[in-house]
Amino acid sequence: MEKHNSSLAEDLSHPDLVLNIGKVTLGERYRKELQKPQRDQEKVKILQAACALLNSGGGVIQMETADQIEQPVEMGQDLEMSLRELIQSSDLQAFFEYKHQGRCSYIFVKSWSSGPSPEDSSTKPRICSLSSSLYRRSGTSVCLMKSGEAFDFLVTRKKCKMNEEFLQSKISRAAHQNISEANLAFQVFQRNRLEYGEILPFPESQSVEFKQFSTKHIQEYVKGLIPEYISAFANSGGGYLFIGVEDKSRKVLGCAKDNVDCASLTRAVAKAVSKLPIVHVCSSEAQLSYRTKVIDVFLKEDLYGYVFAIEVEPFCCMVFSEAPSSWIVNDKKNIYTLTTEKWVHMMMDTDPDLQCLSEDFESQLSLSSGPPLSRPVYSKKGLEHKKDLQRILFSVPLENVRYTPESLWKELSTQHEGLEALISQQMDPFSRGILILSRSWAVDLKLKGKQEVICDALLIALNSTPILYTVLRDQDAEGQAYCTKTAFTLKQKLVNMGGYTGKVCVIPKVLYLSSKSNAETMQGPDFLVDYPSSYYLTETQQMETLLQALVIVLLGFRSFLSDQLGCEILNLLTVQQYEILSTNLRKSRHWFVHGLPGSGKTIMAMKIMEKIRNMFGCEADRILYICENQPLKNFIGYKGICQAVTRKTFMKTDFEDIQHIIVDEAQNFRKEDGDWYRKAKDITRREKECPGILWIFLDYFQTSHLDISGLPPLSFQYPREELTKVVRNANKIAQYLQEVMKDIRRRPAPNIPHGSLEMLPEAEWVCGIQGTFQILRNLTMDQIVTIVADKCKMLLEKGYSFRDIAVLVGTTDEVDRYKHDLLRVMRKKRVVQFSDANGMLSDHIVLDSIRRFSGLERNVVFGILEKSAEPAILKNILACLASRAKQQLFI
Repeated sequence: MEKHNSSLAEDLSHPDLVLNIGKVTLGERYRKELQKPQRDQEKVKILQAACALLNSGGGVIQMETADQIEQPVEMGQDLEMSLRELIQSSDLQAFFEYKHQGRCSYIFVKSWSSGPSPEDSSTKPRICSLSSSLYRRSGTSVCLMKSGEAFDFLVTRKKCKMNEEFLQSKISRAAHQNISEANLAFQVFQRNRLEYGEILPFPESQSVEFKQFSTKHIQEYVKGLIPEYISAFANSGGGYLFIGVEDKSRKVLGCAKDNVDCASLTRAVAKAVSKLPIVHVCSSEAQLSYRTKVIDVFLKEDLYGYVFAIEVEPFCCMVFSEAPSSWIVNDKKNIYTLTTEKWVHMMMDTDPDLQCLSEDFESQLSLSSGPPLSRPVYSKKGLEHKKDLQRILFSVPLENVRYTPESLWKELSTQHEGLEALISQQMDPFSRGILILSRSWAVDLKLKGKQEVICDALLIALNSTPILYTVLRDQDAEGQAYCTKTAFTLKQKLVNMGGYTGKVCVIPKVLYLSSKSNAETMQGPDFLVDYPSSYYLTETQQMETLLQALVIVLLGFRSFLSDQLGCEILNLLTVQQYEILSTNLRKSRHWFVHGLPGSGKTIMAMKIMEKIRNMFGCEADRILYICENQPLKNFIGYKGICQAVTRKTFMKTDFEDIQHIIVDEAQNFRKEDGDWYRKAKDITRREKECPGILWIFLDYFQTSHLDISGLPPLSFQYPREELTKVVRNANKIAQYLQEVMKDIRRRPAPNIPHGSLEMLPEAEWVCGIQGTFQILRNLTMDQIVTIVADKCKMLLEKGYSFRDIAVLVGTTDEVDRYKHDLLRVMRKKRVVQFSDANGMLSDHIVLDSIRRFSGLERNVVFGILEKSAEPAILKNILACLASRAKQQLFI
């Protein structure tokens, strides 16, 4: 995919992306004394590193000063000019700052972003490039498109791509010739003979280029013309290249027959054309179409030589002269050259077209203004914006330094004598800011934790760069590496995930708390280069913008929409969800989470499993996820974060390697195969010194049977947390769901524990989307299937896809009965894409029972309930059904 460039390496001991490019001659005086080849070679090294860092979240270029006595106070005009050309701006300091320190010189590189440029309000390309390798015709010239021009060209090509039927049929050759009969260039191209000295009846133009043959190395000369001229004509409506014609006089000169081997030249041209990279933005797989022609040139009646002509047809998308000159740093911290396909993809990367979801979500981070590696972030309408979340969780005080969360700080300072004095000493120099504490910032960032760490604390303060403190009790050889890696990851995520576009670094500091003397010892990162003052936060707005990026880093999770849309987008947790996720797992090993329908229990289960992996350093095969239904089990298993099984499978297997268990939708479990709860407890308590995690997620409102669930009595379900913020359903569906839940609370089924439904009055219903809700009663089967088929057809015509829709019935026996009639009617309407809930991720309408769809969701749900449904739990079934629908519900 990407071509490795091994000439540059990363400094792994730094909390930023540092590319050490070796010796470079710096300073105007010294660079002028260099030979041009060496000067150009050094320039390329710097430009590659700069481009790679711009595209990868920013960082530092480290250079050893090459055999110089004086400290260079400037890079040199040629380097500064090249860097300005790279960013296409005269404001060099917008992205680069130069500094000499010790034996090395450094260029500090801010991340590229596609928002307005420093000098005007125009939008920049998504990525930075040294060369686009895209050529076009401009009058009689061939022009290399700058990045901005290339971006506009790509966008235009995508919008105005040729009709695919035209591409497939290519229009008959005869029709093409008839259209071209009046074209004088075409007429000359059709000729087999020209006269030496003949004046062609047309000049150079947008579609015609004349070139003379080189006197030496003719084949290499012609091959050298191919990349620029053929790609330019293909990108500009087609044209003709005549080699052997003087451009100003239009005089035919040709090439002497003894100096050229026409067959060999034709093969060389074909080989050169075949190497031109092409990229489609349409569904066509058409190749570049061209023809070569060797035209005899006669001097009087004798064959003198040849004119070599190339006819190039217009290309539907893009033809490059070679791969663009653009680089990126990959996950292994190596610089790679972007392939042409990857470059086009990144250049044209845009926010997904949510179509029918546009009324449901609002953008929190758009690609139109974000760094190259950022992904779009959306939140459901009605939920807090990232600005609101930042003010709730990380508000900047008017004065002094605020410690948050206060409860964690109180717990830590009480447990660890001397910690308060140690942290206070560190905070003395700062007049205003926020200190965000965590038991492990590494775990918060999805890194592996370190058991010896007392706590980590991130300081965001005025007149300072962000600082990450790691507090250890005693000296630890790995302490600095842990802190540095965490600071590095945090900086990268603030930019590449959080979308922060300012200059940023995170400085790591390790503090040691001696249990004997309560004295501080600190290992400072003496390897660290001092960052320029422009990296300091100097105003409240800067601090808040950085903290909003931090909100996305901490609360962002991969949306279920990602699988549906085919591209990764992020959603944000609610404050309530984030606070539960922040629970200290070492103290909360056995936990019950009661969540109302649509409050995000399954998302929380997944996030807790990710946290278990990082906090305890265990692999996915040590974590077991248990649910009642096969479809939900498959859905979670697909994520690759755990082993996933149904309850029945759990009761048949020993699971000797399992250490941690997460149970989801536990209200629908049964004891028919044995005491699953006792077995889960026994497994997680096998290691007496270090018991495992057992978290159980449930919702008694969605109890869908009358059997014994196997859960302990409600009074034994402690510690317990509650998720009361309902975030899934549109307003009209949520209103119906509230009424159903009130009925359940008034008349609960006999197997629902007394007192388990008392959380309903505390429910918070997120408003923002009207949605659609409709109940139709007393219908025949024919009427039902006709209504479902008609509405599905209408929805698909409005832009919904098959994977937006689920048809749910009361029991599994009813599935086959309705499937036959639905297929019969839908075939007539050409709507036949069905699967059961196991095909949740496929592009099909789901047809399954309400129970088997538990824990899953779709935008549009049709619920078919027969009068024979169990009356004692009918309301529970309706609650389960309604909670599955995000936008539209038809019962």
